[in-house]
Amino acid sequence: MPALTLYPAIDLKDGACVRLRRGVMDDATVYSDDPGAQARAWEAAGCAWLHVVDLNGAFAGKPVNEAAVAAILAAATIPVQLGGGIRDRAGIERWLAAGVRRVILGSIAAKNPALVREACRAYPGRVVVGIDARDGFVATEGWAETSSLSAIELAEKFEDAGAAAIVFTDIGRDGMLGGLNLDQTLALAARISTPVIASGGVGGMDDLVALKAAAARAERGTIDGVIVGRALYDGRVDPAAALALLAA
Repeated sequence: MPALTLYPAIDLKDGACVRLRRGVMDDATVYSDDPGAQARAWEAAGCAWLHVVDLNGAFAGKPVNEAAVAAILAAATIPVQLGGGIRDRAGIERWLAAGVRRVILGSIAAKNPALVREACRAYPGRVVVGIDARDGFVATEGWAETSSLSAIELAEKFEDAGAAAIVFTDIGRDGMLGGLNLDQTLALAARISTPVIASGGVGGMDDLVALKAAAARAERGTIDGVIVGRALYDGRVDPAAALALLAA
């Protein structure tokens, strides 16, 4: 069976680590007011990556939680992938120079795919395309807008761009602990050669078992890993157990 990477999520709102439900900013649970300490905790637990999102930045269209991201970069030695509010070449270059290993480009992927392709060429292996879907269609601007473009159509636009991965998030499941949308995740992965990172809805170890089994059964496509947020913070998923399962 393929080894998968566990990406613990650190979502930043007003400088704190939070989890939202379905991307609603007013429905946030605060888990820590020290992002650097949270980053160290996930690293100490054995995680090999951190998945960081500037939630305020996603809505504002520009970085907002810069101090919190800087604290994470200073505290952790493991690589960080960062999304939220990165909308131009200057922003991409600045974060990569600051120590972010990979930038996640979401809204701009739908609105300016040429810029994303340019970034993929300029920074091989350091650009991830973020595709957030509501009922199968791409949502942008902090999930406030839903387009007529399907998630699969957008993914196919970058098939030959050289993106390091595609993060696929089912918005309706995000933060709800009801399980991943395996059908849509696997359908998307089957249509492209770029590795896919599953996101949105992990509620317990059973969801990781199901993902691992589905990835092993898939005849086409590659599942690279899975982003887990609320279930880790609530203790529904034990990091050590999850890492052992995904690495097996």
